[in-house]
Amino acid sequence: MNGPDSRLRVVLEAVAAALLLALLSPLLVLVALAVLTTSRGPVLFRQERLGLGGHPFTMIKFRTMTVDNDEAVHRRYVTALLTSDEAPHGGDEGVYKLTADPRVTRVGSLLRRTSLDELTQLWNVVRGEMAFVGPRPVLRWEEELFPEWSRRRFDVRPGLTGLWQVRGRSSLTYHQALALDVEYVGSRTPWLDLRIFAVTPVALLDRRRAR
Repeated sequence: MNGPDSRLRVVLEAVAAALLLALLSPLLVLVALAVLTTSRGPVLFRQERLGLGGHPFTMIKFRTMTVDNDEAVHRRYVTALLTSDEAPHGGDEGVYKLTADPRVTRVGSLLRRTSLDELTQLWNVVRGEMAFVGPRPVLRWEEELFPEWSRRRFDVRPGLTGLWQVRGRSSLTYHQALALDVEYVGSRTPWLDLRIFAVTPVALLDRRRAR
């Protein structure tokens, strides 16, 4: 089942995502209130990401950062991850993510550790822009730094979860994550998707990986 998804799969995932949004609505309201009452700015954060075929779409998340922040530090770090011979850690040894990002709010830090900020991406699944399982949706400037061998990751829709999330998350370098994306595209089956989706909650509870 490699390659682009069938229309039937897109529709079935959209229906499932809509049902999940309805079931999770009380939790979504609580998260929205937590964001709204603890920091200045909108509840939701919208950002252009690249999806199937490298085409842009607007990804939706709960806001986890202060408004009007400067992304320069994060951009320099990710650029170093993609271009340096030896990947720099992000503050804690063995963690390839900025662990003390001053842009992240206190509530935002909790939402990121638990991935609750990403629940709103179910709406992107409803719209057919994302899947339940697939590569992580990336920014355009990140994609411009990707090695040529990783381009196959855009042969499928990005996902809410994927091999990167369940096999290491922030303990993996960016190049290792890209390699897992390519591995997933080359070996994806409904059974693999079910396995990834089933073990995602366990991976999220692993604090060593969820930083």
